[in-house]
Amino acid sequence: MHAEAAYLFRHALLRDAAYQMQMLGDRARLHELAFYLIEESFGGRAHESLPLNTRGTREFNPHPTDVVAAELAEHARISTSEETEPAKLEAEYRLYLRRAAEYSETQFREDVAVRHWQALASATTDAQRGEALRRAAVAAGDANLLGLAETLAKQATEHQRECGDRWLEGLAAGSLAALYAQSDKIELAETMYEQALAIDREVGNRRAEGVVLGNLANLYRESGRVERAEQTFELALDALREVGHLRVEGTVLGNLASLYHQTGRLNEAESAFSQSIAMHRTCGNRRSEGKVLANMASHYQQTGRLELAEQAYGQALDVLREVGDQFVAAAVLGNLASLYHETGRRIEAEQLYRQALAS
Repeated sequence: MHAEAAYLFRHALLRDAAYQMQMLGDRARLHELAFYLIEESFGGRAHESLPLNTRGTREFNPHPTDVVAAELAEHARISTSEETEPAKLEAEYRLYLRRAAEYSETQFREDVAVRHWQALASATTDAQRGEALRRAAVAAGDANLLGLAETLAKQATEHQRECGDRWLEGLAAGSLAALYAQSDKIELAETMYEQALAIDREVGNRRAEGVVLGNLANLYRESGRVERAEQTFELALDALREVGHLRVEGTVLGNLASLYHQTGRLNEAESAFSQSIAMHRTCGNRRSEGKVLANMASHYQQTGRLELAEQAYGQALDVLREVGDQFVAAAVLGNLASLYHETGRRIEAEQLYRQALAS
């Protein structure tokens, strides 16, 4: 073993031994002290977010402590000595656990976010617990952990139903439907979308109604019901524009662009793709930006504009790798490989095909 590595190992071993020799109350005080020192060194207490069961938007507002939020949550959890205030520390634990989950999502670390949301669900009650489960389900879906995501979304929907919170039950049902669609369970997805839509309309949640309509329209498109899909896309856009939900409007426009391409309306498709990309850039929604760039590249390739297609594929890959979406990036590599093959670059095409298969 290298001398420096051996020193570091011995140091860590002795440090852990010293920690284990402390009385439980002393350990708790050490964690409490560490909590306050770390919090102070990163700008002080983070602001409280709106409760998870708040109706309407709950935007994440960054704070300097976000980079150490998970560490702060762990110190708060362990700090349970008699000298501390349990209720206060529990509140601090929930505060930083939620911030750790939301910060992980902004860093495209959805697998980490899932764990934090699950821990928060265990630390909360009533409708807030159900919403934490739903957020865990959404993060798991984004991380392509579809089995876990579906289980969490079912738990969230059932929990909100038991709590009698129809507003949040509608959100949970919509998330479960989207996960069914992601797993190609089309009939289940359609049924659940219809249930979510009925609840959203019952409680007057126009924002969620627009989201569900957009997802349902895309399901119609993918299952060949083009006319019904286009009508539903328009209803979704009306609702989303009414409430100013630019992020999802960008997603709906991107899917509508694919429908225009599918039905031979190439100018409309290109315009809608461009609008969608612009909206995602405005919102900082990099993951969706990468997906729409990939679809636009495919549109260029299929309409014979190979140079534009290659540029768009390259941009899409840059974005998708940045956000860690290896699944979609692999599909883009396969499409780019087919373009190389089409333009006579067979060695490069073979290399990309191998990369795509290895992803």
